[in-house]
Amino acid sequence: MIRIITDSASDITIEEAKELGVEVVPLHVIFGNDVFMDGVDISHDEFYKRLEECDELPKTSQTNPGGFVEVFEKYIKQGDEIVGIFISSKLSGTYQSSIIASDMIEDGKIHIIDSLNASMGLAVLVREAVKMRDKGKSVDEIKVEIENLIPRVKLIAVVDTLKYLKKGGRLSATSAIVGGVLGITPVISVVDGSVEVLAKTRGHKKSIKFMVDYMKENQPDYNYAADFAYTRIIKNLDSFKESCKPEFQFSEESTREIGAAIGTHIGPGAFGVAYISK
Repeated sequence: MIRIITDSASDITIEEAKELGVEVVPLHVIFGNDVFMDGVDISHDEFYKRLEECDELPKTSQTNPGGFVEVFEKYIKQGDEIVGIFISSKLSGTYQSSIIASDMIEDGKIHIIDSLNASMGLAVLVREAVKMRDKGKSVDEIKVEIENLIPRVKLIAVVDTLKYLKKGGRLSATSAIVGGVLGITPVISVVDGSVEVLAKTRGHKKSIKFMVDYMKENQPDYNYAADFAYTRIIKNLDSFKESCKPEFQFSEESTREIGAAIGTHIGPGAFGVAYISK
């Protein structure tokens, strides 16, 4: 049997993981002396409440190699093969931990993929891998196809402020200066595995227009699903989705709330979409 494993930076919930038949390895979020497993023992509401109230940004940490060894060995002992698709190696050490764990086991049945993405961008790839597995594709076929899709993943999102990305080291101080300008709503993307600022708009209406125009220029491939996501405030995402309806005809789409692993770095009020481009 083929087992697909990802991490909680995909924002795939426990319920969704069961539905898809995937394993989600939790990253950790640390508020002072309190350590939580993302998506397991801290709710989204509690996380964002703590985030808004804390003076110091919480820390996030990947699962260590030993944790991955435990997960991998569970399936290898059952005779399964593994496809692991993890958050961008440029945003987290999770991918590297999984590689170390795979090398420790050395059985040739573990296939690790650097998604060069996060959150809904990672979820898009995981869901496509699930579809291929369910169609009876081999491990090699799944790995090759996912790696071919990675450069075609487009993720575009609005964040209310860049201060969380700057504090967490996911964005340079120079790029983050725009976040402090009154009335500026930054539009970001994940490009080649790193976070980049695409635009400096004023207000959500203009940011949504920019996003729709970006999607027109980078046309979706409707053979694949779209994945929408938000942090805490869903009304912002609802407005964006309404603007997308007349322009784009996705045959399938998912909506997810972004959890602690990614929410730590983008804060509340963010919203966006990921999809496979033509």
